[in-house]
Amino acid sequence: MKETLKYLFDHKTLGKDDAKFVLSNMARGKYNDAEIAAFISVYLMRSITMEELSGFRDALLELCTPVDLSGFNTIDVCGTGGDEKNTFNISTITSFVVAGAGEKVAKHGNYSVSSACGSSNVLEHFGYRFTSDGDRLKREIDRYNICFLHAPLFNPAMKNVAPVRRSLRIKTFFNMLGPMVNPSFPSNQMVGVYSLDVARLYNYIYQQSGKRYCIIHSLDGYDEISLTGRFKAFTLHTERTLAPGDLGLNRVGQHEIHGGSTVEESAKIFLRILEGSGSAAQRDVVVANAAFAIYCMDENKGLENAIQRARHSLESGAALEAFKNLVEGR
Repeated sequence: MKETLKYLFDHKTLGKDDAKFVLSNMARGKYNDAEIAAFISVYLMRSITMEELSGFRDALLELCTPVDLSGFNTIDVCGTGGDEKNTFNISTITSFVVAGAGEKVAKHGNYSVSSACGSSNVLEHFGYRFTSDGDRLKREIDRYNICFLHAPLFNPAMKNVAPVRRSLRIKTFFNMLGPMVNPSFPSNQMVGVYSLDVARLYNYIYQQSGKRYCIIHSLDGYDEISLTGRFKAFTLHTERTLAPGDLGLNRVGQHEIHGGSTVEESAKIFLRILEGSGSAAQRDVVVANAAFAIYCMDENKGLENAIQRARHSLESGAALEAFKNLVEGR
Protein backbone atom coordinates (compact mmCIF):
# COMPACT_ATOMS: atom_id res chain seq x y z
CA MET A 1 0.00 0.00 0.00
CA LYS A 2 2.87 2.39 0.73
CA GLU A 3 3.92 2.50 -2.93
CA THR A 4 0.33 2.89 -4.08
CA LEU A 5 -0.21 5.83 -1.72
CA LYS A 6 3.00 7.54 -2.87
CA TYR A 7 1.85 7.06 -6.46
CA LEU A 8 -1.56 8.56 -5.75
CA PHE A 9 -0.16 11.44 -3.67
CA ASP A 10 1.85 12.35 -6.77
CA HIS A 11 -1.50 13.23 -8.46
CA LYS A 12 -1.62 10.05 -10.52
CA THR A 13 -4.60 7.77 -11.06
CA LEU A 14 -5.02 4.00 -11.01
CA GLY A 15 -5.89 1.84 -13.98
CA LYS A 16 -8.88 -0.46 -13.72
CA ASP A 17 -6.86 -3.58 -12.87
CA ASP A 18 -4.76 -1.80 -10.25
CA ALA A 19 -7.86 -0.32 -8.66
CA LYS A 20 -9.43 -3.77 -8.50
CA PHE A 21 -6.26 -5.22 -6.97
CA VAL A 22 -6.06 -2.57 -4.22
CA LEU A 23 -9.71 -2.84 -3.22
CA SER A 24 -9.58 -6.63 -3.25
CA ASN A 25 -6.62 -6.52 -0.84
CA MET A 26 -8.39 -3.94 1.29
CA ALA A 27 -11.50 -6.11 1.54
CA ARG A 28 -9.38 -9.15 2.44
CA GLY A 29 -7.88 -7.30 5.41
CA LYS A 30 -4.37 -6.82 4.04
CA TYR A 31 -4.18 -3.13 5.04
CA ASN A 32 -4.49 -1.49 8.43
CA ASP A 33 -6.99 1.26 9.32
CA ALA A 34 -4.46 4.05 8.83
CA GLU A 35 -3.64 2.84 5.32
CA ILE A 36 -7.33 2.50 4.46
CA ALA A 37 -8.07 6.00 5.76
CA ALA A 38 -5.17 7.44 3.76
CA PHE A 39 -6.39 5.70 0.61
CA ILE A 40 -9.95 6.95 1.11
CA SER A 41 -8.63 10.47 1.71
CA VAL A 42 -7.17 10.58 -1.80
CA TYR A 43 -10.69 10.55 -3.20
CA LEU A 44 -11.88 13.22 -0.80
CA MET A 45 -9.40 15.58 -2.43
CA ARG A 46 -9.95 14.69 -6.08
CA SER A 47 -12.56 13.09 -8.30
CA ILE A 48 -12.53 9.37 -8.91
CA THR A 49 -11.98 8.27 -12.52
CA MET A 50 -14.17 5.90 -14.47
CA GLU A 51 -11.34 3.35 -14.53
CA GLU A 52 -10.91 3.50 -10.77
CA LEU A 53 -14.62 3.25 -10.01
CA SER A 54 -15.04 0.36 -12.44
CA GLY A 55 -12.11 -1.48 -10.86
CA PHE A 56 -13.44 -0.95 -7.34
CA ARG A 57 -16.87 -2.18 -8.45
CA ASP A 58 -15.44 -5.29 -10.09
CA ALA A 59 -13.48 -6.14 -6.95
CA LEU A 60 -16.58 -6.02 -4.75
CA LEU A 61 -18.74 -7.94 -7.20
CA GLU A 62 -16.09 -10.65 -7.46
CA LEU A 63 -15.93 -10.97 -3.67
CA CYS A 64 -19.66 -10.79 -2.98
CA THR A 65 -21.92 -13.71 -2.14
CA PRO A 66 -24.32 -13.75 -5.11
CA VAL A 67 -28.03 -14.46 -4.85
CA ASP A 68 -29.81 -15.85 -7.90
CA LEU A 69 -33.00 -13.93 -8.67
CA SER A 70 -32.64 -14.40 -12.42
CA GLY A 71 -36.11 -15.94 -12.59
CA PHE A 72 -37.54 -12.46 -12.06
CA ASN A 73 -37.24 -9.21 -13.97
CA THR A 74 -35.99 -7.11 -11.05
CA ILE A 75 -35.10 -3.51 -10.37
CA ASP A 76 -33.05 -1.99 -7.57
CA VAL A 77 -33.94 1.48 -6.30
CA CYS A 78 -30.99 2.89 -4.43
CA GLY A 79 -29.22 6.17 -3.76
CA THR A 80 -25.58 6.86 -3.09
CA GLY A 81 -26.38 8.88 0.01
CA GLY A 82 -23.82 11.47 0.99
CA ASP A 83 -25.88 14.46 -0.13
CA GLU A 84 -26.05 15.68 3.50
CA LYS A 85 -29.69 16.74 3.02
CA ASN A 86 -31.20 14.44 5.66
CA THR A 87 -34.39 13.68 3.78
CA PHE A 88 -36.82 11.00 4.87
CA ASN A 89 -36.16 7.49 3.52
CA ILE A 90 -37.27 8.29 -0.02
CA SER A 91 -35.65 5.42 -1.92
CA THR A 92 -36.86 2.83 0.58
CA ILE A 93 -40.47 4.01 0.50
CA THR A 94 -40.16 4.28 -3.29
CA SER A 95 -39.17 0.61 -3.41
CA PHE A 96 -42.42 -0.42 -1.74
CA VAL A 97 -44.44 1.83 -4.04
CA VAL A 98 -42.80 0.20 -7.06
CA ALA A 99 -43.52 -3.25 -5.57
CA GLY A 100 -47.12 -2.20 -4.93
CA ALA A 101 -47.37 -1.25 -8.59
CA GLY A 102 -46.55 -4.84 -9.51
CA GLU A 103 -42.86 -4.63 -10.36
CA LYS A 104 -40.25 -6.93 -8.78
CA VAL A 105 -37.83 -5.05 -6.52
CA ALA A 106 -34.50 -6.43 -5.28
CA LYS A 107 -33.70 -3.62 -2.86
CA HIS A 108 -30.06 -3.36 -1.85
CA GLY A 109 -29.36 -1.37 1.30
CA ASN A 110 -27.28 -0.83 4.40
CA TYR A 111 -27.08 0.97 7.69
CA SER A 112 -26.54 4.69 7.49
CA VAL A 113 -22.99 6.00 7.58
CA SER A 114 -23.44 9.75 7.03
CA SER A 115 -27.15 10.32 7.81
CA ALA A 116 -29.56 9.55 10.64
CA CYS A 117 -31.28 6.50 9.19
CA GLY A 118 -30.50 4.16 6.29
CA SER A 119 -32.77 1.58 4.69
CA SER A 120 -31.43 -1.21 6.90
CA ASN A 121 -31.96 0.90 10.01
CA VAL A 122 -35.60 1.55 9.26
CA LEU A 123 -36.50 -2.01 8.25
CA GLU A 124 -34.72 -3.43 11.27
CA HIS A 125 -36.66 -0.99 13.45
CA PHE A 126 -39.91 -2.50 12.18
CA GLY A 127 -38.72 -6.01 12.94
CA TYR A 128 -37.59 -7.25 9.54
CA ARG A 129 -34.97 -9.99 9.85
CA PHE A 130 -32.13 -9.71 7.35
CA THR A 131 -31.25 -12.87 5.49
CA SER A 132 -28.90 -14.21 2.84
CA ASP A 133 -31.04 -17.32 2.34
CA GLY A 134 -31.66 -17.40 -1.40
CA ASP A 135 -34.81 -19.50 -1.10
CA ARG A 136 -36.39 -17.09 1.37
CA LEU A 137 -35.47 -14.09 -0.80
CA LYS A 138 -37.04 -15.78 -3.82
CA ARG A 139 -40.22 -16.48 -1.87
CA GLU A 140 -40.39 -12.86 -0.72
CA ILE A 141 -40.00 -11.39 -4.17
CA ASP A 142 -42.43 -13.92 -5.63
CA ARG A 143 -45.13 -13.32 -2.99
CA TYR A 144 -44.63 -9.66 -2.10
CA ASN A 145 -42.86 -8.29 -5.21
CA ILE A 146 -39.91 -7.20 -3.06
CA CYS A 147 -36.99 -8.58 -1.10
CA PHE A 148 -34.30 -6.77 0.83
CA LEU A 149 -30.59 -7.46 0.46
CA HIS A 150 -28.73 -6.20 3.54
CA ALA A 151 -25.32 -5.36 2.07
CA PRO A 152 -23.06 -6.69 4.88
CA LEU A 153 -24.52 -10.18 4.52
CA PHE A 154 -23.52 -10.35 0.87
CA ASN A 155 -20.22 -8.54 1.02
CA PRO A 156 -18.72 -9.64 4.34
CA ALA A 157 -15.26 -8.66 3.14
CA MET A 158 -16.29 -5.02 3.60
CA LYS A 159 -16.23 -5.45 7.38
CA ASN A 160 -12.55 -4.46 7.21
CA VAL A 161 -13.53 -1.05 5.83
CA ALA A 162 -16.65 -0.43 7.94
CA PRO A 163 -14.84 0.84 11.09
CA VAL A 164 -12.96 3.47 9.08
CA ARG A 165 -16.12 4.63 7.32
CA ARG A 166 -17.96 4.90 10.63
CA SER A 167 -15.09 6.91 12.12
CA LEU A 168 -15.00 9.34 9.19
CA ARG A 169 -18.82 9.73 9.00
CA ILE A 170 -18.60 11.57 5.68
CA LYS A 171 -19.29 10.47 2.16
CA THR A 172 -16.52 8.53 0.46
CA PHE A 173 -16.19 6.65 -2.81
CA PHE A 174 -17.88 3.72 -1.03
CA ASN A 175 -21.12 5.70 -1.27
CA MET A 176 -20.70 5.60 -5.02
CA LEU A 177 -20.08 1.86 -4.97
CA GLY A 178 -23.15 0.85 -2.94
CA PRO A 179 -25.73 0.99 -5.74
CA MET A 180 -23.33 -0.70 -8.16
CA VAL A 181 -22.75 -3.91 -6.20
CA ASN A 182 -26.21 -5.42 -5.74
CA PRO A 183 -25.42 -9.15 -5.34
CA SER A 184 -28.50 -10.20 -7.32
CA PHE A 185 -27.28 -8.37 -10.45
CA PRO A 186 -30.68 -6.84 -11.33
CA SER A 187 -31.41 -6.12 -14.98
CA ASN A 188 -32.90 -2.72 -14.15
CA GLN A 189 -31.68 -0.01 -11.83
CA MET A 190 -32.71 3.43 -10.67
CA VAL A 191 -29.86 5.24 -8.96
CA GLY A 192 -29.88 8.61 -7.24
CA VAL A 193 -26.50 10.34 -7.00
CA TYR A 194 -25.25 13.35 -5.04
CA SER A 195 -23.50 15.30 -7.80
CA LEU A 196 -23.77 15.92 -11.52
CA ASP A 197 -20.19 14.73 -12.06
CA VAL A 198 -21.05 11.41 -10.41
CA ALA A 199 -24.22 11.18 -12.49
CA ARG A 200 -22.21 11.49 -15.69
CA LEU A 201 -19.63 8.98 -14.43
CA TYR A 202 -22.38 6.50 -13.63
CA ASN A 203 -23.93 7.10 -17.04
CA TYR A 204 -20.69 6.20 -18.83
CA ILE A 205 -20.33 3.01 -16.78
CA TYR A 206 -23.96 1.93 -17.04
CA GLN A 207 -23.97 2.45 -20.80
CA GLN A 208 -21.61 -0.54 -20.93
CA SER A 209 -23.52 -2.66 -18.40
CA GLY A 210 -26.39 -4.03 -20.50
CA LYS A 211 -28.87 -2.83 -17.86
CA ARG A 212 -31.93 -0.68 -18.26
CA TYR A 213 -31.22 2.21 -15.94
CA CYS A 214 -32.24 5.65 -14.81
CA ILE A 215 -29.76 7.90 -13.02
CA ILE A 216 -31.20 10.81 -11.08
CA HIS A 217 -29.64 13.95 -9.66
CA SER A 218 -31.43 17.06 -8.39
CA LEU A 219 -29.43 20.10 -9.41
CA ASP A 220 -29.55 21.57 -5.91
CA GLY A 221 -27.64 18.58 -4.60
CA TYR A 222 -30.10 15.82 -3.70
CA ASP A 223 -29.40 12.18 -4.62
CA GLU A 224 -33.07 11.72 -5.57
CA ILE A 225 -35.90 13.66 -7.21
CA SER A 226 -36.50 16.15 -4.42
CA LEU A 227 -38.99 18.37 -6.30
CA THR A 228 -37.17 21.31 -4.71
CA GLY A 229 -36.07 22.38 -8.18
CA ARG A 230 -34.88 21.02 -11.50
CA PHE A 231 -33.28 17.62 -11.83
CA LYS A 232 -31.36 15.57 -14.38
CA ALA A 233 -32.47 12.13 -15.53
CA PHE A 234 -30.15 9.89 -17.55
CA THR A 235 -31.24 6.69 -19.29
CA LEU A 236 -29.48 4.62 -21.94
CA HIS A 237 -30.93 6.74 -24.75
CA THR A 238 -31.82 10.06 -23.12
CA GLU A 239 -30.49 12.86 -20.94
CA ARG A 240 -33.10 15.30 -19.75
CA THR A 241 -33.39 18.26 -17.41
CA LEU A 242 -36.85 18.42 -15.88
CA ALA A 243 -38.75 20.61 -13.43
CA PRO A 244 -41.50 19.48 -11.04
CA GLY A 245 -44.10 21.08 -13.31
CA ASP A 246 -43.03 18.81 -16.17
CA LEU A 247 -44.38 15.91 -14.08
CA GLY A 248 -47.57 17.77 -13.20
CA LEU A 249 -46.28 18.20 -9.64
CA ASN A 250 -45.68 21.24 -7.46
CA ARG A 251 -42.31 22.43 -6.30
CA VAL A 252 -41.69 21.71 -2.60
CA GLY A 253 -39.59 23.36 0.08
CA GLN A 254 -36.53 21.66 1.53
CA HIS A 255 -38.09 21.67 5.01
CA GLU A 256 -41.07 19.67 3.69
CA ILE A 257 -39.00 16.57 2.93
CA HIS A 258 -36.71 16.65 5.93
CA GLY A 259 -36.20 13.36 7.74
CA GLY A 260 -35.98 12.56 11.43
CA SER A 261 -32.87 13.02 13.52
CA THR A 262 -33.14 9.50 14.95
CA VAL A 263 -34.14 6.10 13.61
CA GLU A 264 -37.36 6.27 15.66
CA GLU A 265 -38.36 9.66 14.21
CA SER A 266 -37.47 8.51 10.69
CA ALA A 267 -39.54 5.35 11.12
CA LYS A 268 -42.62 7.36 12.16
CA ILE A 269 -42.34 9.53 9.05
CA PHE A 270 -41.79 6.43 6.92
CA LEU A 271 -44.92 4.70 8.19
CA ARG A 272 -47.08 7.82 8.03
CA ILE A 273 -46.31 8.25 4.36
CA LEU A 274 -47.04 4.62 3.52
CA GLU A 275 -50.27 4.80 5.49
CA GLY A 276 -51.39 7.75 3.40
CA SER A 277 -51.17 10.40 6.11
CA GLY A 278 -47.98 12.05 4.92
CA SER A 279 -48.00 15.58 3.58
CA ALA A 280 -48.78 16.35 -0.07
CA ALA A 281 -45.10 17.25 -0.58
CA GLN A 282 -43.93 13.93 0.87
CA ARG A 283 -46.39 11.96 -1.25
CA ASP A 284 -45.48 13.80 -4.44
CA VAL A 285 -41.74 13.23 -3.93
CA VAL A 286 -42.32 9.50 -3.43
CA VAL A 287 -44.59 9.34 -6.49
CA ALA A 288 -42.01 11.15 -8.64
CA ASN A 289 -39.20 8.78 -7.68
CA ALA A 290 -41.35 5.66 -8.00
CA ALA A 291 -42.59 6.83 -11.39
CA PHE A 292 -39.07 7.04 -12.77
CA ALA A 293 -38.28 3.56 -11.43
CA ILE A 294 -41.41 2.17 -13.10
CA TYR A 295 -40.58 4.11 -16.26
CA CYS A 296 -37.10 2.59 -16.20
CA MET A 297 -38.65 -0.88 -16.46
CA ASP A 298 -40.43 -0.01 -19.72
CA GLU A 299 -39.91 3.42 -21.25
CA ASN A 300 -42.31 2.60 -24.09
CA LYS A 301 -45.32 2.96 -21.78
CA GLY A 302 -44.38 6.55 -21.07
CA LEU A 303 -43.74 8.62 -17.99
CA GLU A 304 -47.35 9.73 -17.52
CA ASN A 305 -48.48 6.11 -17.22
CA ALA A 306 -45.70 5.48 -14.71
CA ILE A 307 -46.80 8.47 -12.59
CA GLN A 308 -50.38 7.16 -12.53
CA ARG A 309 -49.25 3.68 -11.49
CA ALA A 310 -47.01 5.07 -8.74
CA ARG A 311 -49.73 7.29 -7.33
CA HIS A 312 -52.29 4.46 -7.37
CA SER A 313 -49.87 2.15 -5.54
CA LEU A 314 -49.37 4.68 -2.75
CA GLU A 315 -52.94 5.94 -2.46
CA SER A 316 -54.64 2.54 -2.76
CA GLY A 317 -52.59 1.05 0.06
CA ALA A 318 -50.82 -1.44 -2.23
CA ALA A 319 -47.40 -0.07 -1.21
CA LEU A 320 -48.31 -0.33 2.48
CA GLU A 321 -49.45 -3.91 1.95
CA ALA A 322 -46.15 -4.81 0.28
CA PHE A 323 -44.31 -3.34 3.27
CA LYS A 324 -46.44 -5.13 5.87
CA ASN A 325 -46.19 -8.42 4.00
CA LEU A 326 -42.42 -8.25 3.82
CA VAL A 327 -41.89 -7.22 7.44
CA GLU A 328 -44.45 -9.65 8.88
CA GLY A 329 -43.57 -12.50 6.51
CA ARG A 330 -47.18 -13.24 5.66
